[in-house]
Formats: sequence, C-alpha cells, structure tokens
Amino acid sequence: MTVAGLEARIPALLVHGYTAVGAVLALMMVNWSYQGRTRDVLWLFLIAMVIDGTDGFLARRFDVKHVLPWFDGALLDNIVDFITYAFAPMVLLWATGYLPGGLLGGVVAAIPVLASCYQFCRTDAKTEDHFFLGFPSYWNILAFYAVVGSLSPALTSGIVIALAVLVFVPIKYIYPSRTAFLWRANMTLATLWLILYAAITAGLPDPSPLLVAVSLLYVGYYLVVSIWMTVRRPKVGG
Repeated sequence: MTVAGLEARIPALLVHGYTAVGAVLALMMVNWSYQGRTRDVLWLFLIAMVIDGTDGFLARRFDVKHVLPWFDGALLDNIVDFITYAFAPMVLLWATGYLPGGLLGGVVAAIPVLASCYQFCRTDAKTEDHFFLGFPSYWNILAFYAVVGSLSPALTSGIVIALAVLVFVPIKYIYPSRTAFLWRANMTLATLWLILYAAITAGLPDPSPLLVAVSLLYVGYYLVVSIWMTVRRPKVGG
C-alpha cells in the first residue's frame, strides 16, 4: 500500500466509521428506552439524523465508493438507518407507553418494522432523480411528535398504521440532501427544523406549543411538496 493510498483510504475509513456510529446510538436508544429516559433518546435521534444528513456529503467528498470498492457503504447506511429510524423508535414508543401495552402494542410496533424491512430492501426505494418512493420510514419523527404532543396510545397506533400503509403507496417524498428540486429551500428548512427539534427537546417535559406548531409547518411543507411533485412528474425516476 502506497503512502498516497493510505492518505486516501484513512479519510474514507473514517467516513464509514462516522456512519457506523449510528449503530452504537441505536443500541443506546433501545437501552435508554427501557430505562424511561425518553428525552435522552430524542437527543440520540437528533444526533443520528445529523450524522445521516452529513455522511453522504462526506462520502462523496472523499470518493469512498472508489477508494474502498470492497466496502459497501450503501449497505452500512441502510443498516444504520433501519435501526435508528425504524427499530429503535418503535422500541421507544412501546416501552414508554405511547403504544398499547402487552401483545397488542407489540403487534402495532411490528407493523412499521416489517413495512420498513420491505422498503429498505426495495431497489427503487430511492429513485434515480433522488426521491424516496413510499413513506421513507421516518418513524423517529413520529416518535418525536408522539412524545412532545403526549399522544394517546390509540392515536399513536392509528398514525403508525396509516404511515405503514403509505410505505406501499408510490408517493415520491423529498430526499432533502439530494432532491434537486427546491434543494436550497429543502436544506434550509430541514436545518431549521432540526434546530427547532433541539429547542423543543430541551424544553421537555413542557415543550413550547408555539415551537411545536412552527416545526409542524415544515412537516406540512414536506408532505405538500412531495405529493405535488409526485402528481406533477409521476413517471420521472419511478
């Protein structure tokens, strides 16, 4: 291995290590969920989202796909995303009483986990024009709003089931860091939403209703633009 090879490989390995930190965060999410440390888990969700939102830039910056062709960074990313965006959030909701107790709660929690298994294995889950096809397993976002909104187990379950169905509906959802359409607006609003997420989490157990309402404006924007783009360009990249 040449010196130049080492200089290229070390940053690439560090990028993969950065992504893999999410797996450790997921382990902590599950452990802390069963300890009732709900706010701490929400902070871990935030860290995981920041990592997920930046590791792609780093991977392209250091050309990891070509520098380390023997390592599948996309597979690593999917593994980490599944356990931080789907599995751990369902554990949080079930363990902390936002889903029904007992077997019923387990069944409800299993529905999005299984739906996400399907989605993460689809080769077209990310379209050629950089959209997510079907609800993109943002179960951590649902868990966040269930906690800050103190949603009842019945309401949370209803939303979980509805979103699980949307995994199979071919709506194209914005991929904030990759979708070219309105990229600057998408990234700016996504960044502001993360800041609001941090402010709301810091205010728990009594989050600001105003901040929660403002944060939901981005959720509304995301859904409206995603549906509009699906209707406007139904065949592009599908």
